Amino acid sequence: MFVPAVNSRHVWRFPQISRVLWRPYNSSSVEASTYDDEYRITCIDFERLFRLCHNINLARCLHGALMVSGNSQRIHLSTRLTNLYANLGASALSKEVFDWIPNKDVYTWNSMISIYVRTGRSRDAVRSFYQLVQTSGVRPDFYTFPSVLKACDSLTDGKRMHCWVLKLGLVRDVYVAASLIHMYSRFKFTDLALTLFDEMDFRDMGSWNAMISGLCQYGSASDALDFFTEMRLLGVEMDAVTVAAVLPACAQAKDRNVGMTIHVFAVKHGLADELFVGNALIDMYSKFGRLDDAQRVFDHMIVRDIVSWNSIIATYEQNGDPLTAVEYFNEMQLCRVQPDNLTVVSLASAVAQSKNCENGELVHGYALRKNLMFDNVVVANAVMDMYAKLGAVDSAQIVFDQIPAKDVISWNTLITGYSQNGLASEAIELYNQMAEFEEIKPNQGTWVSILPAYSHVGALRQGAKVHGQVTKNSLCSDVYVSTCLIDMYGKCGRLDEALALFCQGACDNAVLWNAIISCHGLHGPGDTVMKLFDEMRSEGVKPDHITFVSLLSACSHSGMVDLGRRCFSLMQAEYRIRPLLKHYGCMVDLFGRAGLLDEACDFIQKMPLKPDASIWGALLGACRIHGNVDLASFASDKLLEVDPDNVGYYVLMSNIYANFGKWDGVRDIRSLARDKGLVKTPGWSSVEVNNRIAVFYTANESHPQMGEINYYLALILPRMKAIGYVPDFSFVLQDVEEDEKEQILASHSERLAIAFAIINTPPKSPICIFKNLRVCGDCHNATKYLSVITEREIVVRDSNRFHHFENGACSCGDFW
Repeated sequence: MFVPAVNSRHVWRFPQISRVLWRPYNSSSVEASTYDDEYRITCIDFERLFRLCHNINLARCLHGALMVSGNSQRIHLSTRLTNLYANLGASALSKEVFDWIPNKDVYTWNSMISIYVRTGRSRDAVRSFYQLVQTSGVRPDFYTFPSVLKACDSLTDGKRMHCWVLKLGLVRDVYVAASLIHMYSRFKFTDLALTLFDEMDFRDMGSWNAMISGLCQYGSASDALDFFTEMRLLGVEMDAVTVAAVLPACAQAKDRNVGMTIHVFAVKHGLADELFVGNALIDMYSKFGRLDDAQRVFDHMIVRDIVSWNSIIATYEQNGDPLTAVEYFNEMQLCRVQPDNLTVVSLASAVAQSKNCENGELVHGYALRKNLMFDNVVVANAVMDMYAKLGAVDSAQIVFDQIPAKDVISWNTLITGYSQNGLASEAIELYNQMAEFEEIKPNQGTWVSILPAYSHVGALRQGAKVHGQVTKNSLCSDVYVSTCLIDMYGKCGRLDEALALFCQGACDNAVLWNAIISCHGLHGPGDTVMKLFDEMRSEGVKPDHITFVSLLSACSHSGMVDLGRRCFSLMQAEYRIRPLLKHYGCMVDLFGRAGLLDEACDFIQKMPLKPDASIWGALLGACRIHGNVDLASFASDKLLEVDPDNVGYYVLMSNIYANFGKWDGVRDIRSLARDKGLVKTPGWSSVEVNNRIAVFYTANESHPQMGEINYYLALILPRMKAIGYVPDFSFVLQDVEEDEKEQILASHSERLAIAFAIINTPPKSPICIFKNLRVCGDCHNATKYLSVITEREIVVRDSNRFHHFENGACSCGDFW
């Protein structure tokens, strides 16, 4: 055992405790100049000494005094010393003292089990219980089980504890029964918890609180509120614990009225001043999006702990106000409150929303300095997610590589980061690496992460395999997984499969409706999309802002200007949805594609929001379609103000100048992009043939069948011209001779992919091509003629939409 190096003559030299080491029996004894050491020892006032030990050094002195005085064998003093060490954060010393106690009673065992629970050592607590019942000869009592039941991290241990409770006849004790209720609720066995509750002879407030809390956290929020209502009808008064337990249920059930009523009750009965009640109120108002109410609760709190600060920071972070969240983090530090893991998680999310890369590096550095990065994988995952959302995927990869014990969320986060940043191939490669680690089991988040990557590259076969795994894991009913599957099939050209999945899902969910509407918007004319929208409304499903983005986009790509105007008005007038920049961008695109450039400019000037790159980009794209160089130059200047590092806008303006033969303008724009170090995204097209995906880049001769492809294109060109094809040299963006221009058009990636598919697939079988950029007008025209000559359906998905070519016509009606 650990024994403090203290003797009887030196114990008294600590001034903080020397005054209370012995009891003065009379005035003469106090005035005496010397005392016999043995008499001093017998007169030590341990009661007062325990109260004054507020640090580990004083506790060691007290420990020494107990040893020297021979009192270390007294159970109640040794047990108290065990608890003292634990309260001072020295649980290892607690265990040494505990082990030295010769004849432990149940109070001693209960204390040690409780210490393990308080310090998060659940398995040690359970092991201590088994040691108590198997080797000590001491019977557990009703104080033993509330602690050890909290420590049960498996249902098997919980059921064993329940058996001991029954064996010892303690099931009728209200505290033990409440602990069993909470344990079963924690393992989501709310039926068993309810049975125990119903069998209780007497139910106190703690029993009701346990049942309400269990249902809220692990069962059904609506059931928790029903229990709360029954409790009130039976006249059981609420306490602060009840309020803190039921407020999260109000947030989950989205019952703001009940939540505010409980808040009023808490204020009226003086419960709102309780720290944990205030924290619960902030969290509830945050879930309702009522920032002002959450702020008022926070401002009126007399005492705030780390949970209070985390709650107010998360409130602003989760409700789209990242700057205020960061301000509260700074204020928290000024108040000398030490941030914890949850603080850094919220801060990382706030910085990601603010799109401030410099602050992202500061958050990363702070987490490293405080040793929060790798002790807790949650923090590392949050920092990785932050970098991914800031577009710094390389930094996210570095964090991922440094995590010593990656969990499935670590993999999901980086896969999502690659996918959302347009790096679908990297996301797929990472997913394949994840499959090599047997201990990492894919979950719902994994499927939601990887399916968009398969959608992006058109990897139908791999996406179908994921569908099989999802079905095997019984996750087809999950709304997010179902949405991703619908999106995958739709974007891979399988609209029938997407529609079949939609019909199998819960049609009362706006998310699924949005997915199927978006898929049809990519494929077909706008009137089909509007029929789906009308059907959605007739089913009583309320559209949201995402629904209207899909509708306006479909109207734009189908040239339905009047219908687009009606949708934009309907969104605001009937559904009270305030337009976002995405909606304004769709409207500018709608007017621009239809040639209403003046109306598009007027619409931008009257916008209540400041136009961003998407707005000016839509106007610039329309200028390219309709050849308005002057307006294009104006839109380009605006674009370079708000997004000077997007190479796509430089390319678009360069193409506009090239279309009109303004080669000086082309050189100037390209030189400006080159000076900024910007590199044009290469155009590529992919096609799946014989279960393998072939990728072609424009003017790239590296494919092994390139000779056959060029021969076929040269052979088919005269036949195309014979039935009306005329090369459109305006899509050649180089100042070269006409014969070279014809060769350049034939080397476009979509033309190469189509020729490869024709060569390597059976006659008259359909072909599906995926292109990362917008299909050029000449290739669009050429593909119509190829569909006639080859008698095939040729489907091309570009960055905007699907083009279904058949019998010389395209599903887009030449309007895209």
